Amino acid sequence: MSDFVMLKVNNIVKNYVSGRETLYILKGINFEIKEGMSAAISGQSGSGKSTLLNIIGGLDHADEGSVFIGNDEITSLSEKELAVYRSKKIGFIFQFHYLLKDFTALENIMLPAYIAGMKKKDAIERAKSLLADINMEDRKGHFPSQLSGGERQRVAVARSMVNDPDLILADEPTGNLDPQNSDVVAQLLYEGARKWGKTLIVVTHDKKVAARASMSLVLENGQLVQEQM
Repeated sequence: MSDFVMLKVNNIVKNYVSGRETLYILKGINFEIKEGMSAAISGQSGSGKSTLLNIIGGLDHADEGSVFIGNDEITSLSEKELAVYRSKKIGFIFQFHYLLKDFTALENIMLPAYIAGMKKKDAIERAKSLLADINMEDRKGHFPSQLSGGERQRVAVARSMVNDPDLILADEPTGNLDPQNSDVVAQLLYEGARKWGKTLIVVTHDKKVAARASMSLVLENGQLVQEQM
């Protein structure tokens, strides 16, 4: 881990207006994470965890505040600029794997790199290397329907790292898995981030998954109520 600040969140405010009612989702969130660290964001349903993660990843916009990834202020980017930035700098993992059903495990992993401009041969080699990391080399030709839930999520973890992103964002990555598969996927995610030197943020309600992180952030009613190293 270096002293370089990979993520800086400054006074993030997010509200939703529904009819005459205003829902105050995030009420001025501030924190920073250094390069190579992992952080777990936890809190009850409705506390703003996923909204915060989506703002960090440029999938949603804050009403106030700024987000810096490295030296880049992503909150000032246009939609087009954000799309390019996300494809190259951020890896996403969601509760649902979102694998393309007509493509093999290998193809699902290599496609984001190929779309981002990597030569097809290089993208395939990169995907093969990641398949080895998740112990699924023998499943590279299998389609998502031929994989177990745990295997599909492991492929999603590998896919998130294929473009060598600076930051990996995982939203309830083990939420649909049984305890055994949850442990396997969590271990692969954290160890993969450490091996490749990635900064990792995980939104999770699972205390065992959160305990693996080097930093803990707890949200309550849209506010950061606890921050622990």
